[in-house]
Amino acid sequence: MKSLYTESVQRALEMLLPLGIFLVVLSAGYALRGYLLARLSRWAQTNDFRTGDVILSAIRTPFLLLCIMLGVYAALQFSNLPKALVGKADMGLSILAVFAVAMVAANILTGITRIRAERIESVLPVTSLTENVIRIVIFGVAVLIVLNGLGISIAPILATLGVGGLAVALALKDTLSNFFAGFHIVATKQIRVGDYLKLSSQEEGYVNDISWRATKIRTLSGNLILVPNAKLTELIVTNYTLPEKDMAVQVGLGVHYKSDLAKVERVTCEVAAEVMREVPGGVPTFSPFIRYHTFGESGIDLTVVMRVETFVDQFLIKHEFIKRLHDRFAGEGIVIPNPIRALNYDQEKMG
Repeated sequence: MKSLYTESVQRALEMLLPLGIFLVVLSAGYALRGYLLARLSRWAQTNDFRTGDVILSAIRTPFLLLCIMLGVYAALQFSNLPKALVGKADMGLSILAVFAVAMVAANILTGITRIRAERIESVLPVTSLTENVIRIVIFGVAVLIVLNGLGISIAPILATLGVGGLAVALALKDTLSNFFAGFHIVATKQIRVGDYLKLSSQEEGYVNDISWRATKIRTLSGNLILVPNAKLTELIVTNYTLPEKDMAVQVGLGVHYKSDLAKVERVTCEVAAEVMREVPGGVPTFSPFIRYHTFGESGIDLTVVMRVETFVDQFLIKHEFIKRLHDRFAGEGIVIPNPIRALNYDQEKMG
C-alpha cells in the first residue's frame, strides 16, 4: 500500500514539475518583459519618442509569445514524454521563434524607415510597396534559416525557383508589370504620397498610397481611384505639388471701357494683397499683379495673378477675392459690365 502511495506521489510530482517549470520561466520572462519595456519607455521619452514607440509596439506581443515558447521548451526538457516527440516539439518551437523574431524585425525596420523618410528626403520614399518589400526580404531570410535548420539544402530550391521563374513571369506578366512600374514611380520620386495629381484621363486627387499593383488617388469628394501602376506611367500627369507646393492662381474679369485703368489696377492689387494676408492658404509674401490683355465685347478684360500654398487653397482664395473685389468696386464706382450686344438698325435697313 505504501509502495502504491509513493508511486502515485512520484507520478504526480513528475506531472507537476514541468508545469511548475513552465510557470516559473513564464513569470521570469513576464517580469523581464515589464522591466525592459519600462526602460525602453523611459529612453524613448528622453531621446526619440516616435522610434521608441515603434519598438515598444513591435516587441510587446511577440516578446510575450517568446516567453511562453521558452517556458514550454523548458517544461518539455523535464517531462516524461518520448524523446522523439520532445525533439519534434523543440523543432516546432524553434521555427515559431524564428518567425516571431522576423516579425519583430520587420515591424521595427518598417516603422523606423517610415519615420526617417518623414524627416529627410529619402532615396526611396516609404509606401506600402516598399514596406511590403522589406517584409518579404526579412521573412524570406527567416524561411531560409528554417530550411537550413531542418537540414534541407537551399541550393536545389533556388535552382528550381530559377527555372520556374520564367513560367511564373509569363503567367503573372501584368502583375509583375505593375509591380516594377510601382518601383519606378517610387524610385524616381516624381509622384509621391500626398501629391495632388491630374491625369490626362481627367481623374485628379491626392495620392493616398502606391501599392504593388495600383496607385490609390483620393479625390476631393472623398472617393478612391485605383490606377494600375503600369497605366499610370503611360499617362500624361500634372503634379501640382512639384517642384513646389505653392502655385499661381489666375482670376479673370472685365471692367467698363470708361474705367480709369490705373485706378482699377491699384484697387484690384490692394484687394488681392489683402486676401493673400488674411485668408488661410494665401502666400502673404507674394505681391499680386494684374495684366490687361483683351478689348472684349463688353469691356476691357484682365487677369489677376495671386499665389496659394497648395492646390486646394485656390478655391477659398478665389471665393474671398471675388466677394471682396465686388464690394470694393461698388464702393469705388468701378463698373463690371454685363454682356452687351449692340444692334445697328441703320446697317440692317441698308442691307
